[in-house]
Amino acid sequence: MIPDISPLDDTALHSALQARIDGKTKPLGSLGRLEALAVQIGCILGASSPRLAQPQLVVFAADHGLAAQGISAYPSDVTWQMVENFLAGGAAVSVLARQHGLALTVVDAGVRHDFAPRPGLTLRKIGPGTADALTGPAMSEAQCAAAISAGREVVQALPGNALLLGEMGIGNTSAAALLLARLTGQPIELCAGRGTGLDEAGLARKVRVLRDVLARHALATAPLAALAAFGGFEIAMMSGAVLQAALERRVIVVDGFIASSAVLVASRLQPEVLSRCIFAHCSDEAGHALMLRALDAQPLLTLGLRLGEGSGAALAWPLLESACRLLAEMASFESAGVSRQSDPEPGTAPTR
Repeated sequence: MIPDISPLDDTALHSALQARIDGKTKPLGSLGRLEALAVQIGCILGASSPRLAQPQLVVFAADHGLAAQGISAYPSDVTWQMVENFLAGGAAVSVLARQHGLALTVVDAGVRHDFAPRPGLTLRKIGPGTADALTGPAMSEAQCAAAISAGREVVQALPGNALLLGEMGIGNTSAAALLLARLTGQPIELCAGRGTGLDEAGLARKVRVLRDVLARHALATAPLAALAAFGGFEIAMMSGAVLQAALERRVIVVDGFIASSAVLVASRLQPEVLSRCIFAHCSDEAGHALMLRALDAQPLLTLGLRLGEGSGAALAWPLLESACRLLAEMASFESAGVSRQSDPEPGTAPTR
């Protein structure tokens, strides 16, 4: 179920990519993060002239039984209604996917609704939402394993060399906060945020509920045990997708708090997945900065987003394309006949 992920340890390729970007007509390092991004993408794809092909934005959707405890400002029906909105092309991520030429797939990982089959929808429902984690494990071990395997299979069936992660599920900021607290030891008060827009009283209630959930599942400390205890189906499926994409050396573009929680789980199972991950942004959800620090990740953007859906990943995508184009198309000092900084002026002796 859990594949072995090898390190990206081609030092010759890394050196060649770094030398190539350093040799472009610019002061050394003057393109900032784009330079490191170009090198990382090249190392992931194993190419000195990396090209991003057929990028796939996959939104995993599922419901959470814990939502019955009033931990969200929206009712659970919003999950299936938003799936319909994605498929109709009316959601923010739908607009951004069209703008940036991203193939959009919505995966029913465990929504409490029966969808009619149609293009753009992949039906991999594990169950009609997870169980209430306050009264028992959100998932059984078998359901958790099935969700991880399904996520791997979803990626295997998709073309391209880049995966952008998105999600939808009322209550899933709670599941992500629980995973962050358990797997990093951070206090739940720092991990839990307002989600879809809770007021102060709602946030206080959410924290109380999550504290009780953590206490109930005090023995669920290993990554898979914590994932099964807290859910959800979409997070487990995303974890499987991350593992498979890393195995296939696809570039993985990670969206916000919930997508990062799936990467957190996957990285605790196979640490080398992180070398394949590019973190799109730091969201406005309270625990995301903590999550990124735990993953030693530097996000590309900080826009105050807290929508999810893969919206931040889609917004960051053009930066990846720009990094690759600069590496491929920007002239070198030699090809453009431009003097390097250390080159002597014509007619002068070199300095020593």
